[in-house]
Amino acid sequence: MRIFIKTALCGAALAGVLATGLAAASAADVPGYIKAAIDSPDRPDADKARDALRKPAEMMAFAGIHPGQKVIELIPGPGFYFTKVLSNVVGPTGHVYASSPGPNVNAGSDTLPPKSSLTTNPAFANVSDAVLPGGLPAVAPVDVVWTAQNYHDFHLTRLHLDVPATDRLIFSLLKPGGEFLIIDHSAVAGSGLDVPDKLHRINEDIVKQEVEAAGFVLEGETDLLRNPADPRTALVFDPAIRGHTDQFVLRFRKPK
Repeated sequence: MRIFIKTALCGAALAGVLATGLAAASAADVPGYIKAAIDSPDRPDADKARDALRKPAEMMAFAGIHPGQKVIELIPGPGFYFTKVLSNVVGPTGHVYASSPGPNVNAGSDTLPPKSSLTTNPAFANVSDAVLPGGLPAVAPVDVVWTAQNYHDFHLTRLHLDVPATDRLIFSLLKPGGEFLIIDHSAVAGSGLDVPDKLHRINEDIVKQEVEAAGFVLEGETDLLRNPADPRTALVFDPAIRGHTDQFVLRFRKPK
């Protein structure tokens, strides 16, 4: 499990693209710097072929990601899809740290994850690897912690992760007013914590309760990645639903 974070110094203005409440960022709301990041030749065609499903431009606009920010991406996955987008959006004055929580966030870690190919690619010079918690305090506080399709992994039995402690750690790594953006596969409403192990999904109400218990305030959510045709009862890797799961998007804020 690896996480990439890219940091950017405060720069270009948001130009009014930060969505609030339940508002969703549409394609018309996407500013030019995000469109340029999405269209960048640094992104491989295989990534761009997934854009229609993952809506990276709208996700960046909804989250208010902009040049000059410091971003931690938790558990980006082997393809580093959003890592590359975040890297391009925050730009050369920003930075993205790839990091993964250890088995016990109170214990620290002396082992870094394998070096991502991005960290040796000059096109993504603002990306570096790190491990939570040992690798991140030196770069805190950051502007954004971002995790896509991974919060449910916090509850995998094999990881033995202290989830409340992990959420509190994320809270501590953010500057006042900083943001925690979560995208994940939806489970059936009312389902319990046996579902992450079985289906790699999670009940979004559980996510809200856990993250708010760490001190965050739910600031916004969007239906951009919803799929009402998904019954939310199949394993996300099932070929019948893979790539087309119903997903929730939640934006939490650390109070100032």
